Amino acid sequence: MIRPESARAAARAEASRDERRPVVAVVTIVHGRHAHLERQLWGLRRQTRPPDTHVVVAMDDPDVAALATAQAGDWEVRVPRLPRREGHLPLAAARNLGVDVAARAGAEHVVLLDVDCIPSPGLVERYAAVLDDERRRTPEQGGTPLVLSGEVAYLPPPPAGHDYRDLDLAALAAPHPGRPVLATDEVRPADDLRLFWSLSFALTVRSWEAVGGFDEAYVGYGGEDTDFGQRLGAAGGSLLWVGGARAHHQHHPTTSPPVQHVHDVVANANRFAQRWGWWPMEGWLDAFAALGLARRAPDGQWQVSGPGRPC
Repeated sequence: MIRPESARAAARAEASRDERRPVVAVVTIVHGRHAHLERQLWGLRRQTRPPDTHVVVAMDDPDVAALATAQAGDWEVRVPRLPRREGHLPLAAARNLGVDVAARAGAEHVVLLDVDCIPSPGLVERYAAVLDDERRRTPEQGGTPLVLSGEVAYLPPPPAGHDYRDLDLAALAAPHPGRPVLATDEVRPADDLRLFWSLSFALTVRSWEAVGGFDEAYVGYGGEDTDFGQRLGAAGGSLLWVGGARAHHQHHPTTSPPVQHVHDVVANANRFAQRWGWWPMEGWLDAFAALGLARRAPDGQWQVSGPGRPC
């Protein structure tokens, strides 16, 4: 589904081409979480540099298109649809589809933003500026990929009677303890590609093609992010932590370990270990074993041994 561009949006896109300003797309994959998507759209409407295109991939969710279109800002909206795969949500395939649609719409820079994330007002502009700076400083010769990762800070539940849009999110959110906290103008190389996550990141379409996107054999929840980081390294690429591109992660109920995803986690962990020679998500696997939900088979692979259900 395509929302026709307004005259202003068309003029801005033309100006971008004339000024050689790269076209920027935001890609979000969605199943449910409609209130979270509404708040993300609110955050995008407040951007200092709005996206030129927003690609919202609807995974087995026919209601997403109307919401993404009705609450869009001054940008083009594209809502490709993707069904479940054998009962599972195809997260990796959905991200690939989103970037493919963005590239076909003319995007050169792509920001992938989880539906739970509300972008700070400067997120899109900051990502685009750093990509521009890095491209001028070290041109992507030979297709060497570069991925940017902004900070993601976690929000508590909003107080009774309030919505996140009523609150000072920057003051309310807590940084992730396992990721660096950066100054707003700071860019820092990442030493450990295992810390890549798909909640908020940006790259050029050229870098995306050099990595090859996400491996669509990872179906459902878990493992595809860690695999993408390893694919980035195998392609000779690098990850940069970027200050000033903060996203605020909206609170939602969760479980640890994620027992509702045990089938996905076990299958994806086995695939990852076969490819890279080490186990991701070991804490979850060990916790599943302690709960009697999974066990190591004689061949070393993990197997589901309890009543877990697909996501």
